[in-house]
Amino acid sequence: MRSVVDLMRTMGLSEEVVARTSRLWGKSAARNGGRTHLLLGHLLDTAAVAEVMWDRYLSAALRARLEKVSGGRGRLWFMWICGIHDCGKACPAFQALDEAESAPVRATGLTWGRLPADRRQRWRHDVAGAALLRPRLVEEWGSAESAAWVWPLVAGHHGTFPSVQGLRPSHREVQGRGVAWGEVQKAVVDVFTRAVGFADLADVRPVGALTKAEQLALSGLVVMADWIASDSEQFEGIVDAREVSLAGARRRAEGAWMRLGLRGGWGALATPEGRLDPLTGRLGVVPRASQRELVERAWVMPAPGLMVAEAPMGEGKTKAALAAAEVLAARFGLDGVFVAMPTQATSDPMYEQVLAWVRSFDPDLEAQVGLLHGKRRFNPTWRGIWESQRTGPSGAGDGQGTGELDPFDVYGAMEEDAEYGMPPATAGHGDWLEEREGPARWFLGSKRGLLTAFAVGTVDHLLYAATRTRHVMLRFAGLIGKVVVVDEVHAADIYMRQFLLEALRWLGQAKVPVILLSATLPPAQRQACVDEYLSGALSAADTVCPVPEPAGYPCVTAAYAHEGAPVAVSSPVVVPSWRASVQTRIGWLPDVGRDGALIASTVNEELAGGGVALIVVNQVDRAQAVYRALLESGFTGRARLLHGRLCSAHRAERTEECLRLLGPDAGADRPERMVVVATQLAEQSFDVDADLLITDLAPADLLLQRIGRLHRHSGTPRPAALAEPRVLVTGVTAGSGTGPRLLPASEAIYGRWALLRAAALVTEAAGPLEGATSGEGGWNIPADVPGLVARAYGEAEVCPPEWDEAAAWEMWRAQEAERENKAAGFLLTRPREWGAPTLEGLHYAGARARSEEDLDAVVRDGKRSVEAVVVRRAASGYRALDGTWIGVHGEVVDEAAIGRILYGTVRLPARMAEAAEGELGPLPAWAGHPWLRYARALVLEEDGVAVVGKDRVSYDDDLGLVVERC
Repeated sequence: MRSVVDLMRTMGLSEEVVARTSRLWGKSAARNGGRTHLLLGHLLDTAAVAEVMWDRYLSAALRARLEKVSGGRGRLWFMWICGIHDCGKACPAFQALDEAESAPVRATGLTWGRLPADRRQRWRHDVAGAALLRPRLVEEWGSAESAAWVWPLVAGHHGTFPSVQGLRPSHREVQGRGVAWGEVQKAVVDVFTRAVGFADLADVRPVGALTKAEQLALSGLVVMADWIASDSEQFEGIVDAREVSLAGARRRAEGAWMRLGLRGGWGALATPEGRLDPLTGRLGVVPRASQRELVERAWVMPAPGLMVAEAPMGEGKTKAALAAAEVLAARFGLDGVFVAMPTQATSDPMYEQVLAWVRSFDPDLEAQVGLLHGKRRFNPTWRGIWESQRTGPSGAGDGQGTGELDPFDVYGAMEEDAEYGMPPATAGHGDWLEEREGPARWFLGSKRGLLTAFAVGTVDHLLYAATRTRHVMLRFAGLIGKVVVVDEVHAADIYMRQFLLEALRWLGQAKVPVILLSATLPPAQRQACVDEYLSGALSAADTVCPVPEPAGYPCVTAAYAHEGAPVAVSSPVVVPSWRASVQTRIGWLPDVGRDGALIASTVNEELAGGGVALIVVNQVDRAQAVYRALLESGFTGRARLLHGRLCSAHRAERTEECLRLLGPDAGADRPERMVVVATQLAEQSFDVDADLLITDLAPADLLLQRIGRLHRHSGTPRPAALAEPRVLVTGVTAGSGTGPRLLPASEAIYGRWALLRAAALVTEAAGPLEGATSGEGGWNIPADVPGLVARAYGEAEVCPPEWDEAAAWEMWRAQEAERENKAAGFLLTRPREWGAPTLEGLHYAGARARSEEDLDAVVRDGKRSVEAVVVRRAASGYRALDGTWIGVHGEVVDEAAIGRILYGTVRLPARMAEAAEGELGPLPAWAGHPWLRYARALVLEEDGVAVVGKDRVSYDDDLGLVVERC
């Protein structure tokens, strides 16, 4: 085993340089488990981690790209770029950070003068590394172009990419002056480069360049390798350079990888033998025509590309997408899948589906399926998988007990270490980190979720990867090498759509296959998605490739770059739906009242002979009023209320119950009479089957989505009176002069123009609002869906002239333009920047979001909402929402109590956010607790009421959070 000291001597370095280089520290004892770790030791540890990642984590596609640009030395080159990241620590600005560590460095003759105390003049070691490396790369590679895309990978490993102007130190002492500093800085780079296997720095020169998107992903992998190698529990500090070697680093990296349980996904995925095997075998479905069409497109697409699958609700799009993902992964060397869903509520059932699918490849892969949303701790399946692995072979716990919560979720709120650029290490899990096959807890850390091989989560995680935010490269690294599936893509509003389109551009350039799913996608949105993906794939600023009009519905559009040209094709023949279109009767239930009485009386009348009704309204207060009125009316049967202001426990329990009782496998459990009152949570990816739908007026595409819950499953027994699907549209009444009278809440959410267009289409089927209570007309579902959506968002007028649609459109368009411009300030790149070939200056002006709560405010427009934990004040202390005693000051007596406390987490209305942030904080005893210190306690007094700002707040187990103005 040749140490770095031996290597330096064989390189002919003077003993003085050897001594100085050998003493540079990379991790201080104070922050590294009590033991100093030398700089060269950390560089080699990181390179060794990268080597393991190459063999066991990187996709075949990415390895092939790195092989190509490195001239066939991909493994070595990946090791080098990951390990060289911290070379900038060889400068006074870093070496002086810790007084105890700096003393022996000074003793070798490396000195510095007074360093600036002003934070604005601080010199970060990531920038310092690029500053010392860049001129050498230009000189020794003889290529400014090659150096230009490599140095930002070093400069950006703390999460932001500076401009080249940012490589100039603001103070003359920080980078190091004099011959001695120049010698050791050169030695660090040269010794490390020789140690990993290159002849010298010139030998490292790449023969090509990665695209900017590939550079971004590679930068994220550099960060990943650095963070793993920075785990002091896995990489004990080495204080003697004679013990530092690549062989030793390899042993340490191998052991750490095994103990942490890290791994990739499929690895080398075999190509399916039969073209439909991924559907018929693994997923066990009898293929429908639309499913066959999507899978066939995955087989014939000559390059990774974009597929847009449009098919009716309940058609089986997601299973077809998973089958297509398997084909794409096998053909193009990909290693996993990310499925993006519109909401947390829709992510949970999709997680179950993806989990079962991944198990069909290998049961051990279940631990590699991540669930990415803030309430995952309340998903019993996810929690069961993680808790079953939280003890080592000895049975010893991990120091966290057996509480029902995700200990790493708190990382989203923790600030990063300013000098080391990563979240603080987690203490107390040494016993847990035995060598094992269970889930890799490492992936639960902040910003790391997408790095798991298979993931299901809210679409926000995809959108985060298109924001100009710190450590965006980690998120993008989690997308490269995967197939990305976006369900209910139409659900993105104009603001969110800017981030989706930006993501598609980057994914196109990174050659990441993307599958978009929708039942109600406007043609203009389909075209925009195709154009953005192809712009990325061709590295062109603005590619326009007209999408041929599909022959029918369902349909699949495929877009890809082939031989340098854009290609977009649509299903050339009519693809029949799995079930014949059914006439769905549409009627009016004119009502904008606040008491819900009319809806309640209508439900009682309609369900007199039994049946299941789904009521979807546009506001929580309205849902609570309807539910209350239903109970007061004497309704006999089950009634459930589902909305976003339920505490986490109640929301999860009710969602699961609705899916069990009304889902495709309900069978004999289906109730004789039941009503579900819900907000937009039930609008999409909510696989329930109702006999009758009552819905507030919404934009046409969303109205059709709600209709997708109606008569959804074949073979469901129904009362004779509800044998035909029927919809009653409410939340609107006849107006005078300028059109119908709309619910103010609906108008505030969706805008008047979209609602007027929907009302006009409903009027064509149901007749005029005046005096109407039901209609004889209807829509042919699903045959009419694409035409209705196209008309709703098309240019042709559909409203009667007296509705003054033009004025509504002008207001709507102005608001949309304003929201579009607002989003532009947070996008990863702006139009004028897309042509830049490197990552230099990417973060010149970005959002300073520090937590995922902050990120939500970046990718979702509107007022920011705040979560709080509901607790009740008792005579002598506090109780959790479920009654669990938690002490005089909120003391947590055991870990199980933490789970019960957090089950009371509830989202407050947006209008309360400012008051809540100013008035609510943790209970006194929570201040020092790692999982509760950031929680806001909403303390209900003994009368069950709290006052926050101008609102009186209470919590009812049936109604959820009830908010009233004081």
